[in-house]
Amino acid sequence: MKKLILILTTILTVGLSQNAFAQKQSIVDIAVSNNDFSTLVTALKAADLVTALQGDGPFTVFAPTNAAFGKIDSNTLNSLLEPKNKGTLTSILTYHVVPGKLAAADVVAALEKGNGMAKVKTLSGATLVVVQKNGKIWLKDENGNYSEITATDVMASNGVIHVIGDVVMPK
Repeated sequence: MKKLILILTTILTVGLSQNAFAQKQSIVDIAVSNNDFSTLVTALKAADLVTALQGDGPFTVFAPTNAAFGKIDSNTLNSLLEPKNKGTLTSILTYHVVPGKLAAADVVAALEKGNGMAKVKTLSGATLVVVQKNGKIWLKDENGNYSEITATDVMASNGVIHVIGDVVMPK
């Protein structure tokens, strides 16, 4: 019995210290440390948004994976990363960021209050609509395209990351 208690105590201690470590990392630190976000990190650097997203926040970031960026035509994506298109890229990336910290529970509560729909204002000044359909939660962009929220509540020192399956685009 003492051995079982020691093992459980060790597991809890290690688990809590790892969670504390994650809480000390900024949104950018977490993105940099995850290979699935390398395209996002490249885009953040090209748009000079790294420092801003390392700031105090809090921020809620709907983070597209490399696979999400892979759905964009490669010529279009490469063009967006060019210095001459920094303004457009910045507009797209800040469309994925909401001021404040919206955990999954907050989003679900807003959906319940809004009968399956909630609007959020992004840092770009545009609106994203969060909807619940087919038992899943989706973002609907201003063009009517949907992106599934595939993972939630990656907590950072300055906010939270929710992973999405498609890049959302402002008008």
